[in-house]
Amino acid sequence: MPNIKGAIKRVKQSEAANVQNSHVKATMRTAVRKADNALVNKEENAGELLKSAVKHLDTAARKGLIHKNTAARQKARLTKKAL
Repeated sequence: MPNIKGAIKRVKQSEAANVQNSHVKATMRTAVRKADNALVNKEENAGELLKSAVKHLDTAARKGLIHKNTAARQKARLTKKAL
């Protein structure tokens, strides 16, 4: 643990950001996985799950958790499966 006041604050801030980022990234992965499985199995709610996955991918890209081209590539692959 750091002794300097600013460094202590920085550790607390980075821990809080880590928790938030982990949550966003985990929900994104879950949404993508669910959409992918629904599209492969031709489920009736696949379109709804695809929309959710795209939303979560865009959110993660906007926050800088994944690269914007990675988000675009994953969205394109999911959309291609929907067609």
